[in-house]
Amino acid sequence: MQNKCMQNNCRNKLTSCILCMVLIVAMALITTGCNGSKANETPSAAQTETGAIQADGSVLGTGNTKFMFTVTDKDGTETQFEIHTDKETVGEALLELDLIAGDESEYGLYVKTVNGITADYDKDGVYWAFYVDGEYATSGVDATTVTEGANYAFKVE
Repeated sequence: MQNKCMQNNCRNKLTSCILCMVLIVAMALITTGCNGSKANETPSAAQTETGAIQADGSVLGTGNTKFMFTVTDKDGTETQFEIHTDKETVGEALLELDLIAGDESEYGLYVKTVNGITADYDKDGVYWAFYVDGEYATSGVDATTVTEGANYAFKVE
């Protein structure tokens, strides 16, 4: 009789553990679905940093000068923004909006993170390339003067 009670007790504990694991998995799936994240948005060579990622089509900033800004990740997915600013350089405008981050060097700002996605050449062999009106930029983002109506972009390469 005692052996049968022990078996029932073990079976009940096992059932409880399985139900708890199922509930945890269900909660994780529901939470992931609710925050709108997609599993394939985390590229292996360009990893997502903690921080806000702005949505495609966002209008950001305040100011009298407007320009377009495009981010292209390693998978070729483009995210476009309309930026409004009164800053002198593209770098100042994007830094103010937390769209870019990087390290200062003797050559200027070395951009490592764009819209929450990090591309680190030392780790992954990829980097953020800066473009002005579709052409590879001849100056860094922090030395490029904002031009009304221009199209600026960063692409993982």
